Amino acid sequence: MLTIREITALETYSVRHPVLRKDKPLESCRFEGDELHSTIHLGLYINCALIGVISLFKNKNVNFTDKKQFQIRGMAVLKHHQKMGYGIKLVKEAEHIIQKYNCNLLWFNARETAVDFYKKMGYTVIGESFIINDIGTHFVMYKKLI
Repeated sequence: MLTIREITALETYSVRHPVLRKDKPLESCRFEGDELHSTIHLGLYINCALIGVISLFKNKNVNFTDKKQFQIRGMAVLKHHQKMGYGIKLVKEAEHIIQKYNCNLLWFNARETAVDFYKKMGYTVIGESFIINDIGTHFVMYKKLI
């Protein structure tokens, strides 16, 4: 049985670490703003096993004039569950949730390897690529929801 539910920041580490911070200390999984009341962490479970996570931060990007914006951070699905549609389910749930907050702009810094994944869901690249130290090339991507 597949379920998506709200989880704590600490619970995200079991997926963030092996997927996004492999070979780095566990503490590198902590993001600034993880503990804010406005931050939402979601976990995707198969039966009782957490296999995917996504975090939504109420955060403005200067590239957009929208007053209410959410940023995706830490979107990850465990390696042996990738390419099975679980990432899409997490992103779609994130889109649904931010609309409950009367927000229609979702943006994030996408790893170069994930750009095509997000383009297939209607996200657009804005601006040039940039480097995040020790992680790699990224692009700002966004989607305005209806």
